[in-house]
Amino acid sequence: MTEHRSGFACFVGRPNAGKSTLTNALVGTKVAITSSKPQTTRHAIRGIVSREDAQLVLIDTPGLHRPRTLLGERLNDIVHTTWSEVDVVGFCVPANEKIGPGDKFIAGELQKIAKRTPVIGIVTKTDLVQPQQVAEQLLALQEVMEFAELIPVSAVDGFQVGALADLLVGKLPEGPQLYPGGELTDEPEQTLVAELIREAALEGVRDELPHSIAVTVEEMLPREGRDDLIDVHAFLFVERPSQKGIILGHKGERLREVGATARKNIEALLGSKVYLDLHIKVAKEWQRDPRQLRRLGF
Repeated sequence: MTEHRSGFACFVGRPNAGKSTLTNALVGTKVAITSSKPQTTRHAIRGIVSREDAQLVLIDTPGLHRPRTLLGERLNDIVHTTWSEVDVVGFCVPANEKIGPGDKFIAGELQKIAKRTPVIGIVTKTDLVQPQQVAEQLLALQEVMEFAELIPVSAVDGFQVGALADLLVGKLPEGPQLYPGGELTDEPEQTLVAELIREAALEGVRDELPHSIAVTVEEMLPREGRDDLIDVHAFLFVERPSQKGIILGHKGERLREVGATARKNIEALLGSKVYLDLHIKVAKEWQRDPRQLRRLGF
């Protein structure tokens, strides 16, 4: 009879290194929002992988970066706090980008915890390059710091995702299940719904906008007299009136697209028809204002 293992792992890396996509691939469903825009993740989202022999709780953290705003500082704090609490860390570096100063900065930070917490080096996005490039990236990553293990993966085509899960589980302590079987995340549904709206809004907006978008779900209730429809009332916050125009689009077309995309994903998450009532609000310079950051959940 093999012992059951359970514990926590987190993926770190600079923004857009494929951490959220990898979390979703391991969990087998969408628990973390993904976007081509860096700094998409703002919370430490937990995804739960339950197997016969183990339960692995994955924490998807924001990308570690040199902060320019109070929000940026708070996001980095989330990363450092998470590192100190997990059993194993996966350091993600994309196969299609040279290892740069940002990666070396993170490796330097990770070396402070590597004595007590194993760090696995992960080359992500292997589907985007030739095998030769993957091999070169693994060698380059090896030079950055001493890893407990090194592995190349692709969350898109599933290459070695199972092998990575085995490596992570192997570093967990023996212990019982931490969450009931069948649960995929411990995030409140409202948080996930807000994140799906933000993901829809991020797609296709100009580069200056991603960090300026925040979403709060004010109310989420079944429609009275109907058990097949959920009313979701949400606010999408931006920092300046000009940004409101970008999100609205010509005659409100862009906001309608955001709403339609978000609604489809929310319906898939909740398993029910959804009426999404979405409004845009301007919260001036909210990324730099401690009071507003608190109100928006940071």
